[in-house]
Amino acid sequence: MSVETYGCNHIAIEVDDIEKPVAFYQDVFNLEQFRGGEGDAFFKLGEHQFLAMFEVERVEPANIRHFGLMVHDKAQVEEIRQKIVHKYHLKLNPPFACDFHDLFGNRIQVVDLHDESLVWLLPYQEVQKAGLTLAINGGV
Repeated sequence: MSVETYGCNHIAIEVDDIEKPVAFYQDVFNLEQFRGGEGDAFFKLGEHQFLAMFEVERVEPANIRHFGLMVHDKAQVEEIRQKIVHKYHLKLNPPFACDFHDLFGNRIQVVDLHDESLVWLLPYQEVQKAGLTLAINGGV
């Protein structure tokens, strides 16, 4: 799989069955699980972040509440869109390029390194390794 996740906001999610979301996030985002136990799982995101999942009795679907994952480029965003729509039959939420609810009710937005949110990652190593910098006039 070619998706490489670079970062996130809002790092804890609730699920009602820990095994299914672990498989889903490993498949869609190619995430490496570094720890897990009875009712929880933790995944590495980029160099400095992680995603935590906690099993709860009843999950409340997210409306505005969400987290954002950053991948390398628009091609990787499109790869995720295709898998979400065609393999998992999930609906995208416009107007964002890749905004959807996972199979467990969690809302996710996927952006690439060229998104305006790039400025929030500087000076993280991932952005520097990708060779991206901000121009003096504010452009990428």
